[in-house]
Amino acid sequence: MARILITSAIPYINGIKHLGNLVGSQLPADLFARYMRGRGHEVMFLCATDEHGTPAELAAAKAGQPVAEYCAGMHEVQADLARGFRLSFDHFGRSSSPQNHRLTQHFAGVLADNGYIREVSEQQFYSVDDGRFLPDRYIEGTCPNCGFESARGDQCDNCTKQLDPTDLINPHSSISGSTRLELRETRHLYLRQSAMKERIEAWIDSKQDWPILTTSIAKKWLHDGEGLQDRGITRDLKWGIPVQRGDQPWPGMEGKVFYVWFDAPIEYIACAGEWAEANGKTDAEWQSWWRTDKGAEDVTYYQFMGKDNVPFHTLSFPATILGSGEPWKMVDYLKSFNYLNYDGGQFSTSRGRGVFMDQALSILPADYWRWWLLSHAPESADSEFTWENFQVSVNKDLADVLGNFVSRITKFARSKFGETVPAGGAYGPREEALIRDLNARIREYERLMDAIEIRKAASELRAIWVAGNEYLQAAAPWSVVKTDPEAAAAIVRFGMNLIRLYAVLSAPFIPDAAAAMMAALHRDDSDWPGDTAAAMTLVAGGAPYSVPENLFRKITDEERAAWAERFAGIRA
Repeated sequence: MARILITSAIPYINGIKHLGNLVGSQLPADLFARYMRGRGHEVMFLCATDEHGTPAELAAAKAGQPVAEYCAGMHEVQADLARGFRLSFDHFGRSSSPQNHRLTQHFAGVLADNGYIREVSEQQFYSVDDGRFLPDRYIEGTCPNCGFESARGDQCDNCTKQLDPTDLINPHSSISGSTRLELRETRHLYLRQSAMKERIEAWIDSKQDWPILTTSIAKKWLHDGEGLQDRGITRDLKWGIPVQRGDQPWPGMEGKVFYVWFDAPIEYIACAGEWAEANGKTDAEWQSWWRTDKGAEDVTYYQFMGKDNVPFHTLSFPATILGSGEPWKMVDYLKSFNYLNYDGGQFSTSRGRGVFMDQALSILPADYWRWWLLSHAPESADSEFTWENFQVSVNKDLADVLGNFVSRITKFARSKFGETVPAGGAYGPREEALIRDLNARIREYERLMDAIEIRKAASELRAIWVAGNEYLQAAAPWSVVKTDPEAAAAIVRFGMNLIRLYAVLSAPFIPDAAAAMMAALHRDDSDWPGDTAAAMTLVAGGAPYSVPENLFRKITDEERAAWAERFAGIRA
C-alpha cells in the first residue's frame, strides 16, 4: 500500500467557479484520489479556499460585508458546491487559517535567516482616485512584448510573459479605470529566486515523466528574457497575513501583508495541520505527510492545476521550500491542464456566459457533469464545451451504454428469475473470452489511470461498458431462456457480476451511479478486480438484488436548446 498525497490548486474566494475552473484542478484531482483509494492506497487529498489579496477586499466591499465575514461565507458556499460535485477532500481548508498564518511567517523568517530575502525600495503605482497602492494584478495596460491590450501588471495572459507594472504601455487602474497613477516610493520584501535558479532548474530537469505542458511553461519562465527573477512577497494591503518573522515584528514592514501568491501554496501544508486539528490528530500525524524527517519519505505527492498556475508551483513555491533548508516534501508529479472554453468563446462571470458550478447542479446531477468534463479534459490542448457535444455524450455513453445495460439485465432477471440472482448453469466459452478481454482492458485502464491520462482512461472505461452490452446482445438470454433456463441463468449471473465490476471501475468518474449499482446488488464492497476471473464470481447465485431506477436519463433537444439560450450570456 502506497501513501499518496494529492493537492488541487486552491480556488479563489471571490465567487462561484465555472466548469473550466472545476475541470482544471479539483475534479481531476478527485478522480485520481478516488482511484488510488479504490486500489487500496492510503490517500490524503487536500484543498482550500484562497482568501487573501485585493480581489477578496473588493468582492467584500461590493457585497457590503467585512472581508473576514465575506470570506467565511464564501468558504461555506464553495465547500457545499464541492460536496455537491462529490469532491472527496480529506480536508477543505482556508488560507486565512491560524495554521497558515504561523507557517507563512515561519517560512519568511527562515528564508531571511538563510539569505533568500532582500528588502527593496521601489516605486509603486498609487491610484489617486482609488486612494491606494495598486497591486500588480490591478494595473492593466498594453503588453510591451505582444501588444495584448489587457495585460496585467504581473503577467500577460496572452503571451504569459512575467511583467512589472512599469513595463505596461498606457497603464490604468482595473478597479476604477483611472489613469491618474503616480509612482510613489515603498519598501517590500523580495524572495531571491534568482539565487536558486540552478537548484530549481536541476529539480525540474529531474522530472522526466512530467507532462510536456508543465515543463515547457516552467522552462519558459526560467529562460525567457533575463531568466528567473526575484519576486516581491509583500503588499501594501490590510487583508492578509501580517509581515512578521515568526511572532516577532519585521522592522520597516509594519502595516504590510504577505503577497497572496506567497502564502497560498503554503496553505497546502497548513491545510494538513487544519485537518489534524479538526479530526483530533497529532502534529506528528499531519507532519508524516509533509516532512521527510517525520515519515513523508515514503509519500508520493501529486499536484493538479490549470496551466496559468504552473509558474508559481514549479518556480516560486519550490524556491520557498528549497530556500527554507527544511525537509518539506516537494511535489513528485505536477499534472497541468489547458483551458476549457465555452461554446465558441470564454466563460465570463461579468457577462453571465457559460455554466457555473451552482447552475450546473441545479440542472442535472453531478455525475452527468463529471463524466463529460473528465472524458473531455483539456489535457493536450484547450477543449470546448458545447451543448450538442454534452447531449450526445450523456445520451450515448451514460444512458444508452451503461444505464441501458444495467436496466436490461436487472429487469430481465426479475421477470424470469425473481428477486435473487439465479444459481443455475455455468460460464462457457463466450464468458471466458469476455473475461480475457476484460482483463486486458482493465489492466490498460489501470495503466492510463496511473499515468493520469484522463481522456484515454475514460475512453477505455467506456469500451469496458460497451463490451458488456455487446455480450448481452450476443448471448440473448431472452431467447435462450425459452429452451435452456440453466444457460440463461448463467448469462444473468454473469451480467450481475458485470454490474458490480462496472460499479468498482466507474466509481472514480461517476461515484453516485457506482453507489446506485452497488445498492442494486445489495452490496457495499469495493474490492478492485486484480483477478478478473475471480471478480466475475463475487455475485453468487441466491444473492438478493433490486431493479434500480434509471441511472441516467436522456437530455432532450428542447432542454439542450433552452440551456444553450439561458447560458449564452450578454453578447458583446
